[in-house]
Amino acid sequence: MSRAPHPLLAATLIATLIALVAAPRLTAAQPAPRDTALAARRDSIERALEAVAVVDRKIMVPMRDGVRMAADVYRPKNVAKAPVIFSRTPYNFNFWDVRNGTWRDMSTALDAVRRGYAYVEMNERGHFFSEGSYDILGAPRTDGYDAIAWLASQPWSNGKVGLIGCSSTAEWQMAVAALSPPGLAAIVPQGFGAGVGRVGPYVEQGNWYRGGAVQMLFIAWLYGEQNQVRPMMPPSATQAERILASKLFDLAPQMPPVDWSQALRHLPEMDIISAVGGPRGIFADSMPGLATGGAMIRRTPNDSAWYRGGLFHDDMRIDTPGLWFMSWYDVSVGPNLATYNHVRKTASPAVANEQYAVIAPTLHCGYKRATEHTVVGERDVGDARLDYDALTFGWFDHFLKGEDNRLLDTLPKVRYYTMGLNRWQTAPTWPPPNAKPLTLYLASGGKANTLDGDGRLTPAAPSADRPDGFTYDPMNPVPSHGGNVCCTGNAVQGGALDQREMERRDDILVYTSDPLKEGTEVSGPVEVTLFVSSDAKDTDFTVKLLDVYPDGRAYNLDETIQRARYREGYDKQVWMTPGQVYKVTLGPLNTSNYFDAGHRIRVEVSSSNFPRFDRNLNTGGRNYDEATGVVAHNGVHHSRKYPSSVTLTVIPGTRRM
Repeated sequence: MSRAPHPLLAATLIATLIALVAAPRLTAAQPAPRDTALAARRDSIERALEAVAVVDRKIMVPMRDGVRMAADVYRPKNVAKAPVIFSRTPYNFNFWDVRNGTWRDMSTALDAVRRGYAYVEMNERGHFFSEGSYDILGAPRTDGYDAIAWLASQPWSNGKVGLIGCSSTAEWQMAVAALSPPGLAAIVPQGFGAGVGRVGPYVEQGNWYRGGAVQMLFIAWLYGEQNQVRPMMPPSATQAERILASKLFDLAPQMPPVDWSQALRHLPEMDIISAVGGPRGIFADSMPGLATGGAMIRRTPNDSAWYRGGLFHDDMRIDTPGLWFMSWYDVSVGPNLATYNHVRKTASPAVANEQYAVIAPTLHCGYKRATEHTVVGERDVGDARLDYDALTFGWFDHFLKGEDNRLLDTLPKVRYYTMGLNRWQTAPTWPPPNAKPLTLYLASGGKANTLDGDGRLTPAAPSADRPDGFTYDPMNPVPSHGGNVCCTGNAVQGGALDQREMERRDDILVYTSDPLKEGTEVSGPVEVTLFVSSDAKDTDFTVKLLDVYPDGRAYNLDETIQRARYREGYDKQVWMTPGQVYKVTLGPLNTSNYFDAGHRIRVEVSSSNFPRFDRNLNTGGRNYDEATGVVAHNGVHHSRKYPSSVTLTVIPGTRRM
């Protein structure tokens, strides 16, 4: 739990800080920038802000339980009552950062103020100057509601609040919007999947799981975020004292660097953070006083704790206009799309018509990094630029200022980027209404192992079952190579990478179609059904979808996994029996990709994709507290009796320009 300093120490701390700030050699006007250009830019933005904005930093906003959240407010000088753009985050937004000589770029705040908005940033509970103990998505429903209500009631506010942010600054938006806090007028969630719990076919619980396997990104992320013991300002500190203190230090933890490519291999899994010297916290420890109870790694996919926090689930209803941003190589594009469709289906008719989506061909939160030649991993997907500022400010102008700017008359319900075709397209729904299913079946002579095997994708299921077998050793898992990833440090490079070197492994089954006679657009969900067997009680099955170029390059598009024990649902665990064949339906993959004439469609099947997903140790045990695994001999069956298949969503008639 967080600890406030002793009152005597607190008073001494404040006195010391005031003295230090007053000292001529340590004034805030003399930061330690990395270079003069950086210092000049920082000073330029600060002067520009002071010219147009009332700057009010380190305000402490009380929540309903008395805990206070720290906020910085920038509001235009010449506007009596301004609409509010609100960004709530666990990350550091301190304008001064004396620890490493860098600073917070406030260009976004400056742009917002110049356009007539108040721009407000607030730290989540338990981070930096905000009080309380951090519980990932544990308390933000009430905290978010209270913060929005406070902003809407301020004398300088016009009563309308819009939310914006990507990743952790977006993930809290949906569940809070479902509460309909007073003043909330519009939301702009971007890369928001870690706020999605259970929606449609996805039971990921905020990107913690996929198919019942743990997505290991949060282990690396929580290492630097779950600090429960941290320095805090005394409650008696004044706003002026907090501002002075923020010029000397910003409370950012200076975490020792970790080689996550090695650290994530540690067993048992629940000890990974402690093994690298990380702090106790909600990853593996039960922390008293937290809304969700902590110990995330101990939860099953349908644990009741997931439904007590701030995740958005499909029993909730959002009745707020939304501009939703997603990307094809994000960790959670499937749940994101399912959430968008759920909101359109369940909102009141008028608000359902005010839901819009943009799906870019980038990595997590990489929208504005698109260029004339947007390279994602190794694949150049063309000019994926879009004027995001015009979109978002036009959105807020309409819903927060009430301007009749005709934005909604020209904004397509879904704007999506098709890779391979390398252009933006539009549709009234997702998937596009003219989409058709195309089912291809797995087939082989029983030797689909490796790129050189005989695995094929065919228009009809083979008559006889010649299963493909492979050995899955959890101590030698298939390494993650590219993919739809985020936040794993140096452990995984995201994006589209040529998979041919990986496909030399004997524990990867490779199924490839004949060269396509004409170009084919696949835009929408990709559903995979496997008929499998194993000599282990429990094991995993992984799938990748790839675009194979005529020269052999094989670029991954999306990937998924299913833990066999959850094949009949996430509310129970059902073991496998040697010799039996089981039907396993994997969570849908998603993409928009144009397979040009001469290209081939490929599917890889294995039992690991590590450390994108954690290793199944194949014992039937709890997995997270085990250090020893067993080798599994797994099989994929394909025949009329066992029609293992992949069903693509095809858009007829697409042509290159």
